[in-house]
Parts: sequence; structure tokens; C-alpha cells
Amino acid sequence: MLRGALADTRPLSTISYRRLWLAGVITVIGAQLSVVAVPTQIYEITGSSAYVGLTGLFGLVPLIVFGLWGGAIADVMDRRILLLLTGAGIAATSLTLWVVAASGVGGVWLILSLFSVQSALLAINQPTRNAVIPRLLPAEQLPAANALNMTVFQLGAVVGPLLAGVLIPVVGLPTLYLLDAIALMATLWATWRLPSVPPQRTAGVRQRAGFREVVAGFRYVALHKVLLVSFLIDVIAMGFGMPRVVFPELSEKVFGDPPGGGLALGLLFAAIPVGMVIGGLFSGWLHRIRRQGVAVTVAICVWGLGIALFGLANSLWLAVLMLALAGAGDLVSSVFRSSMLQTVATDEMRGRMQGVFVVVVAGGPRLADMWHGAAATGLGAGVAATAGGIAVIVGAVVVVTRFPDFWRYVGPIESKARP
Repeated sequence: MLRGALADTRPLSTISYRRLWLAGVITVIGAQLSVVAVPTQIYEITGSSAYVGLTGLFGLVPLIVFGLWGGAIADVMDRRILLLLTGAGIAATSLTLWVVAASGVGGVWLILSLFSVQSALLAINQPTRNAVIPRLLPAEQLPAANALNMTVFQLGAVVGPLLAGVLIPVVGLPTLYLLDAIALMATLWATWRLPSVPPQRTAGVRQRAGFREVVAGFRYVALHKVLLVSFLIDVIAMGFGMPRVVFPELSEKVFGDPPGGGLALGLLFAAIPVGMVIGGLFSGWLHRIRRQGVAVTVAICVWGLGIALFGLANSLWLAVLMLALAGAGDLVSSVFRSSMLQTVATDEMRGRMQGVFVVVVAGGPRLADMWHGAAATGLGAGVAATAGGIAVIVGAVVVVTRFPDFWRYVGPIESKARP
């Protein structure tokens, strides 16, 4: 019984996917070192949180622009080559950041510019990588593959910042960028070993990657209700429910942290990724779920319930437990929504669909940041979080009621029993 509950590892029997996944274990942790290093370096230079806040702007704008455009590019050229080019570019920007940090040459605007370039490259790389996976694996293994990918990503979100905190006093902040660049070599090697992944062209149709093709992607979403709702329901979940902006206030005023943060703040930020990691480790049962629309709706409601109860918690450990519950719900939702994109969308549209997915995933939490901050000031941080969680549940029910095709959506049938 325990074996059946553990993560479904069948995708790892496909050597191309296994190489990418194993390389991702290293690369994701390395990427988190730079995630910590950039704001820390900017604060060291300026002593201003306002400058640190500019990383949001310099990261979000290229993510939106190049996430959408990058998805269109991924639909017209060999995706293996695109992964190699963008991966090499990401490594080069990390090396440049290392040189800047180690030499002290340049200032905050150079760092922000390099960060922006790296965000643009990541915005092209990520949808391309996700669009490659359906070409490597059978459709019925996609939920398992997405669960494995997300488990690694969330594990990196926990381990990477902790490792950065340990390494900075020992090797210095600039070395974090160098370690990130070295870690990227693993993924470049795995990508180099991939087979060619050219686009599956429609006869007689000339393929481009311009504004018209990006617009065609949005039109495609509007015509496919399952895809449309998968995006809408994620915007609802993250836009209403992500409470991270109230963590500092709650950690100090409710859970007893000293000014500036302490153990409670770290636990609150780690709780959702930890819940996702645990959910991923025990995701073996997901491959048996065919009613994927039902699964996503229930998982989103679990996310909303966890956030609502978190806002009511007066105990730190209860708050952490509720956030972890929410994270487990988010893991299930993310697995099936990613699988829907990879299954419902045709190969010639997968890059653009993954680009929209990247923008939605990045934009939702930033919407939550804006309204949670204002609501916390007027109503209190806990009330704001609880209201957001309730809004998630109500919004999900309304959207699925409006688009019942999503509720009825059934995923691919297993071709054979799991060994």
C-alpha cells in the first residue's frame, strides 16, 4: 500500500526524461542561490528595500513579454536547440553577475539589467522545456512526470535558500552566482543528449513567431474551455489566496518573532513548498485519477481552505500545518493543470500555451501581494488571509459551475497497469 502511495516513477524509465530530471535536481538548487543573491547584493549596495523591490518589476516585465513570445518561438523551431541557446544564455548571465559581484565593477542598475536579461531567457526556456516533455513520454505518464518536476522545484525552493544562508558567510555572496552557473552545466549536458524536437508542422502553413502568433495563442485558449478554465482557476487560487505579503506582520505580531524576522518568518515561507514536496513524494495515487477536472477543483478548494484556516491560527505550528495543507492542494492542482495543457493543446500550440501558463503562474501571486497588503492594513493580516482563502473557494465553484466542461474533463486512459 505504501509503495502505491509513493511518487510514480515510471517516467524515469525513459532515459531522455531521466537525464533532464536528474539534472534539474542540481540546477534548481543552483538557481535558488541566485534568487537569494540578487536581492541580498542590491540591499548591500543601496541599504534600501525600495531598490530591492525593483527586482519585482525588472523580473515580471520580461517574464510576461518573453514568456508569451518565447512560447511562440518554441512552436516554430527545434525545441532542443532553443533550450541549449537559452540555457547557455542563463549560465552566461550568472557568470557575468559573479564577475560584477566579485570585482565590484558596476552598480545596482547593472545588476538589475542582468537580472532582467536572465528573467527573459528563463521565460523562453521554461515553456520550451515543458513543451518538450509530451514528446518524450506517453500521455498517461504526464501527471507523474509533472509531479516529479514540481517536487524537485519545490525541494529546491526549500533547500536552495537554506544553503545560500549557510554558504554566504563561508564563501561569500559572489560565489553563489558561480555555483549557479556551474550547476547549469548539468542541464545543458542533459539537453545536449536529447533527440531533436522539431515542431510538428501543418502542411502548407508558414510558421512564424510574431505578434499575430501570440494573439492566436490567446484565441486558442478562448476556444478550448478546458484550457481557459485551467488558467482562470489558477488566477483565482493565486490572485486571491497567496498570503506571503502578510507573513512578516503575522510572524512578529502573532507568532512572536523579533523585529526584522526570525524562526517564525522562515517557517511560514517554507511551509507551502514543504507541503508541495510532501504531496509530491506521496503522489503515486494521482495516476489513477481520470476525472482531472474534478481533481483540480477539489485541490483548489483545499488550497483555499488551508489559507483560510491559516489566517485564523494563533499557534505557529497550526499556521505552518495549514499552509502545508494548502501547498499539498496546490501540488495536485498544478500537476493536473500542467497535464491538461500538455494533453489538450496540439503540439504546434504547446509552446504558446506553456508561455501563457508561465505568465499566469507568475502574475497571480503578484496580484495577491497588492490587495493583501492593502487589506491587511485596513482589516488585519489574519482577516485578509482568511478572506482570500474563502474567495478562492467561492471563485472556483463559480467558474466551474459556469464552465461545466472543465468539471467533466477526463484525462488519458492508462495503456497498461502500473508495474
